[in-house]
Parts: sequence; structure tokens; C-alpha cells
Amino acid sequence: MPQVVRSRNGALRGPSPVPPLPHRFRSLADRESVEVLHRAARVLVASLPALTDRLVEALYAQEPAYRAAIDSDRAEVWQEVHHSLRHNVGSLIQPREFRESAHRTSRWIGEIRAEQGVPLDAVLHAFRMGGAMVWQDLVDETARRDPDDIRLLVHVAADVWNFVDEHCGVVADAYRQAERRLSWRRENRQRLMVAALLDGTARIADLAEAAEMLGLPEQGRYAVLAVAEGRRSAAGPADAGVARHGPGPAARTPVVLPAAHPGAAALWHPGPDAEFAILPLTGPPGELSELAAALDVPAGTRAGIGSAVEGLAALGDARRLAETALRACPATGGTVLLDEHLPDALVVSSPALAGALADRVLGPLDRLDPADRDVIVETLTAWLDADGSAQRAGARLYCHRNTVLNRLRRFEQLTGRCLTRPRDAVEVSLALAARRLLGT
Repeated sequence: MPQVVRSRNGALRGPSPVPPLPHRFRSLADRESVEVLHRAARVLVASLPALTDRLVEALYAQEPAYRAAIDSDRAEVWQEVHHSLRHNVGSLIQPREFRESAHRTSRWIGEIRAEQGVPLDAVLHAFRMGGAMVWQDLVDETARRDPDDIRLLVHVAADVWNFVDEHCGVVADAYRQAERRLSWRRENRQRLMVAALLDGTARIADLAEAAEMLGLPEQGRYAVLAVAEGRRSAAGPADAGVARHGPGPAARTPVVLPAAHPGAAALWHPGPDAEFAILPLTGPPGELSELAAALDVPAGTRAGIGSAVEGLAALGDARRLAETALRACPATGGTVLLDEHLPDALVVSSPALAGALADRVLGPLDRLDPADRDVIVETLTAWLDADGSAQRAGARLYCHRNTVLNRLRRFEQLTGRCLTRPRDAVEVSLALAARRLLGT
């Protein structure tokens, strides 16, 4: 604490807008003030153990945040307080020798208390309590030795309290830096744990720790939501959105989960091509259907929700199911719940076989004029979506039911398929899904 012991003449060196007091008076007052401070501080150094006892008792009585630490290991807290007092009181006498070590001690205390979770306000209160106790002892000792010297001690009061404030600043800075490091480590551990769970590489022995760290039940029911930008053939905003999921932190795709659903507190994790959310499930079997219907997905964004799994250990499977659902999403965006789109999921799970099936079933249509081909494909799709009703398909296509039937007969003639035969109808349906989802 150089402010306390340096000459006030030295503090006034250099130009000043205020004329200094006579040199002899100022020099005599400063020397006497510092000498009074030194005499009282030396007595405090000699009685540091008793001062430490009093401060520890005061902390126990007045600062609840320190009570648990003192109950847990009083000797450790006592040593910490004694170490801090020794360096700080020493700084009143020999600032050059003690300043750096006093700062190191204050920084160390700030870091230790941050790691222990003691609130910063409590740590600063403890330092100010110590400063107040030291100042009161300085005053008491000066009054005992010579009451007239108290008027000289007042000259350094501001410096003593500036010293206390300086160390409070050191403590606060060290505490916040340690808090940021701890927060980063905690968040990084959580990210690594979530990544291991979603990859299916988490060890069984680590699941209990993961459940506690993430605030999730180890044996709960879960599903995974996968989100990505829509796929487009030309570079554009969607491509930029996909690129942002590469190395480095990525902003979460703005998919909003319904606030009333337990999954609203989902844990998000960025992946190379999509972002994932772990959804805790606590409701009835139809919970995922309700969630998918209530999901707020922006235009051009694809969202896939996998099937429910049991336990944190199965989250790797849940992620793969969510990726399958995501691949089954329309290229332009939308939401797919895997349990409700299993045929599409079969198609995207084996692209090569699905492509071969599409070529086998729909290949003959490729010999037609593209416009003619597209009309037949559109009619087939509408007829299948209408559960085989030509009437409803015609209403959707704005044409007569007979027109629909004529187009369907033409398809059968070109491909050799019979739409009333269940096996052929299944193959046609899967082939259409392959063309729609894979672009084959």
C-alpha cells in the first residue's frame, strides 16, 4: 500500500493548480502521521493470531456464506485469514516488500472462494470487515499509547481505506476471472458429455454423473430433435445456413418448442450438418405427435423427430433416428415425426436400393415428354394421398375423376404395374417417395 507510507510531499510533486502548504509543515505532519501508523501497525503484527481469531469469529457470526466453510475446516479458514492479515498489515509498514505478495494473496483468495461457490458479495464483505477491524485496532492502539496522536492517524485514514478498496478490486477481478474459467469448464464438460451421449460413446459408468450434471433422469424417456436448413440446388441463404454449422460455435436454428411441453427446456447441441435437441418425455404415448404439431419451424427449415427411447444410454440411437427423420423431410422444409413416416424412413435409410426401386418402377415414364411425365406422377401421388379415391384425387387436381382413372390406366400400360395389386401399389408408393426425397 504505497499510498499509506509515501511522503505526502512526494504525492504533491509536479504542477498543481492549488498552491501547496509551507514545505516544513507538510513534511513534519506526514512524517509524524506515518510514524504513528507504523507504531500501531507493528503492535498489530505482534498480535496477529488474536486478531485472526476475532475476525474468524466475526465472519462466523455476521457472514452466513462463510459459516459452512468455517464449520467444515476452521483451521483452513483461519490460516487463510491470518495469511491475508499478515501481508496486508505488513504492507502498512513495508509497502515495497509486501505489496506484490499481498496482491497475490488477495487474488488467491478470490480464486479459491469462486471455486468454492462463496458469493462474491460475501467475499468482499469479509475483506471490508477485516479492513474495519484493522483500522479500529490501529485507532485503539494509538489512543492507548498517546490519544493526541489520533489526529495524526486521521491523515492516513483515506489511504488505509483506499488500500482496502484496492484489495477488494483485486479480489473481485480474480473472482470473476476464476468464475469465467469455471463456467467455461463446466459448459465445456456439459458439451462434451452431451456430445458423447448423442454419439453413443458415453460410458455406462459415466451415466449417473451425466444425469446429475445435465439435470436429467438416467432412466427417463427421451427423443431427439434434429434441425437443419432446407436443401437447395443453388447456393443461397440455405447453403449459408448449413455452412455455419461447420467448425466453431454455431447459432441455434430458430425452432421454437411449445412452452407448455417439458421438452421446451431441451438441451441443444450443434453438429456438423444439423443441430440436435434432447427432449425429455414425461407424457402419454401421443406426446411426440402433439409436440411435432405444435413445433414452430420457420419456412425453409427442416425438423426431424426420432422415436422415443428409454434412458440416457440410448440417446445415440435416438439421434440416429432423428437424423433419419430429418432426411425424410421435404427438401424445402417442414417437420417429420419418424413414427408417422416410416415408409419414407425406409427409403432414405437405403438410398441405393431406393434409387434402384425408383428406376425399376418409374423408369418407363422417363421416356415421355417431361410435362407429360410430371402429370402422371402428380396424379399417382394425389391418388395415393387420397387413399385410392379417384373422386378426391380429381378434386385436388381440379379435374374429373375419369381423367384421373385414365391417367392411372396409362401408367399401368407404360410400366406393367397394376395399382389394384397390393405388392405393386407398395412398390409404386416407395418409388414415388424415393423420387421425392432423393431426387433419383
